[in-house]
Amino acid sequence: MTFLELVRKRCSVRQYSDRTVEPEKMNYVLEAARLAPSAVNKQPWHMLLVESEEKRQLLQSCYNREWFKQAPLYLIVCGDHTESWKRADGKDHLDIDVAILTEHLCLAAAEQGLGTCWVCNFDAPRVKELFALPEHIEPIVLLPLGYPADESVFEGEKKRKALTEIYAHH
Repeated sequence: MTFLELVRKRCSVRQYSDRTVEPEKMNYVLEAARLAPSAVNKQPWHMLLVESEEKRQLLQSCYNREWFKQAPLYLIVCGDHTESWKRADGKDHLDIDVAILTEHLCLAAAEQGLGTCWVCNFDAPRVKELFALPEHIEPIVLLPLGYPADESVFEGEKKRKALTEIYAHH
């Protein structure tokens, strides 16, 4: 599969099967994330794998959507403000670094036939509390992960702006 084929395959999956994700596939996805670049190579991220039913229910209370409850696994992708690089004008690159890591997770998952969906509209203070995250650790993305209920979801055409709408040559 070429890189463009992989990018075309990756999509937001909102229906999951109950099929178990193999540990070797999960390790592959995590290794791809570990290799993600970050500003000044600070790697200011931490991930929590949520798989027990008790912890899954806790996390589901932070984003109460029926489709979200179907996923067999979740990653809580967090950033560490004490480790992130700050530009001279004070711009904190934490969100950028975590976004790069998260997309590495999503692309690697898609390559392995797994679905993901970025979830950013969740109760972050509740996640911090329920998962006892230290003050300097911010939960930034919830990432459900599992086999799609319908694998044809990977074949759909994406609605994207034309290149001429997002690119200009000067």
